[in-house]
Formats: sequence, C-alpha cells, structure tokens
Amino acid sequence: MYSSVSPPKKICILRLSAIGDVTHVLPVLRSIQQQWPETEISWICGKFEYKFLKVISGVRFIVFDKKNGLKEYRKLWASLKNEHFDVLLQMQVAGRANIASLGIKAKIKLGWDKARSRDFHQFFINEHIKQQKQQHQVQGFLSFARSLGLQAETPVWNIPVTDEAKLFADKYIEKNKPVMVISACSSHKLRNWFADRYAQLADYAINQYDMQVVLSGGPSELELNMAQNIEFNMQNQALNLVGKDTLEQLPGLLSKATVVVSPDSGPAHIANALAVPVIGLYACTWSKRSGPYNSLDYCVDKFEIAAEKFLNKSADDLRWGTKIELPGVMELISVDEVCKKLDHVMADDKLKK
Repeated sequence: MYSSVSPPKKICILRLSAIGDVTHVLPVLRSIQQQWPETEISWICGKFEYKFLKVISGVRFIVFDKKNGLKEYRKLWASLKNEHFDVLLQMQVAGRANIASLGIKAKIKLGWDKARSRDFHQFFINEHIKQQKQQHQVQGFLSFARSLGLQAETPVWNIPVTDEAKLFADKYIEKNKPVMVISACSSHKLRNWFADRYAQLADYAINQYDMQVVLSGGPSELELNMAQNIEFNMQNQALNLVGKDTLEQLPGLLSKATVVVSPDSGPAHIANALAVPVIGLYACTWSKRSGPYNSLDYCVDKFEIAAEKFLNKSADDLRWGTKIELPGVMELISVDEVCKKLDHVMADDKLKK
C-alpha cells in the first residue's frame, strides 16, 4: 500500500487503549523500528497506558486523557496543528479515537477493514487492512505493518523491564521455588473467574508443585475484594500484592513468574509478551481472537460452549469479536481443567530445563 521507494519520514500511531491492545501494537512498532530505523514515530496513547509504554524508546508519546472531554481533543489538535504525517495508523475503532483522528493530518490514514469496524470508523480512514476471517488480534495489528510493505509475520515485543521493576520483584519473589502469579481480574467483572476456584487452584499449585503463589492486581475495590476472598478460601498461604504493584512494576513481577493465571486481561498479554506461559481463562471471549498469543494451548476456552448455551448459536456464526459477558458464563470453567493446564505447563517447563 505504501508505494514510495523510500520509507515514510513520519508515522503516527493512534491507539489510546487498553493495556492488552497497546501490547498488541508493540510488534508493529518493533517492525517499523527494525526495518525503517530513520522513520520518526509518534504514538497517541491514553494516560493510563502511558504508564506502561513510557519505557519504550525511540518513540514520541502524545498522551491523551479522555477524562478531560472536548478540551483534550482541542489540546491534541492544537499540538499537531503544524504537523503532517506520511501515514496515520488508525488502530482503534472506538468513537473517541475516530474523533481524535480528525485533527491529524496524514496522506494515508490506514484503519481496520469494514468487518472489524464500528462507530463509523470507515469514514475516518482512506485505506484499510486486508479482511481476514477469524484472525487473532496480534496478527490483526501486524496486518497494519504488512499493509505498509513491512515483513511482519512473527511478533516481537521486546518489552524492557526496568531496574526498579526488577528490584520490586526481587523483594518478594522466592528464588528457589516455581512461581504462580494470579492476576484474577479483568476490566469487566463478568469475565472474572471465582475466588473459591482460584483458591483451589492455588492450593493445588502449592501442594503439588511447592509453588509460591502471588496475587497481583490494581487497587480497585473489586480487585482488593477478590484477593481477600481468594486468601480466605485457601488452605495454604498466598502472597497478596494486590494494590501494591504499580503498572510500572508489573513487568518485573510477571517476568519472574513460572506461569501466570488470568482471564482475558492486560496482564495476561504483558506476561505473554515477556515469554511467560499464561493459563488464560476464556468463556466470555474467544482465545482464538484475544488469547495470550504464545500460550493458546494453555488456555481453558469455553467460548464455543457458551455461545451454544447462552446465545443458541454456533461461535462461528457470531460476529468476530463478540463477547458473551453474561452471569454464569465463567462457571463453565472447572478447577480440574485449570489444574490440568498447570500440569501441562509444569511438564513443558521441566522439558525446557
């Protein structure tokens, strides 16, 4: 699609949120940096997401705080008033991202194909990536790089782990034990598994593999209550770091894990990007689309069963990206199934050694 003989001088990435999705954008960024090292890259991202992204070098980040409403759009447009990009990678279909793009001048505005668009996304772009049926989001994002003529088949994340993050992890992680990090909560409470089931899994990990079990998460009431309930239901003891590890410190903690257990969430994708095995708990969403990319074999996925039971449809007949965020969906995932996935991870880990 990019027809010039020379690489573009300036590229703008527009992806505001969320943590999992900005993690998916990193392989696109790495492809540009590796193959077009002279290209200037600007990335418009959310304020919260910047806490995670700010360790990435070679990029100018422009922080967008959605809480400021219309004032933030005006601020963004004013800051870019005198700039012109060769390419805008319009990598978010949400309305606020589409509106934000109105003040970005670019010859090419590359966005998602019609099947994956919403909020009139097609009217805000002049080029789109190739339509693919049932494509994982990581490969969907990499389609942006391929549309520019870059070689981008295998994702490379290369997330730096800061010394501060390493020191935080070293303060808590036991060096002579395998470590299970449970990041129990996603952005939507109906995607979350249950405290008593996490507790049974944690006890199994400790009794069977002498693991150190670490509970990780943010300071929200939902996450704090979940962690307390997991501890209450456990026979053994976990290390509860919920509300204590910041987003900046999280990569340090996850990088020390033998395995991470999580529903469809940002930490699951960060762990995957750090080459840590992830047992993903999927029923409201489909791991084929949004599972931890290198750990799909470790996922417990009940989405197809949920589609039949709750929507009376085959998963293949649903619009790609459909979420089944309904009460009872996550009950489809049993403790025994997750314990068996842990056995799988530990067997593979032993083979690696």
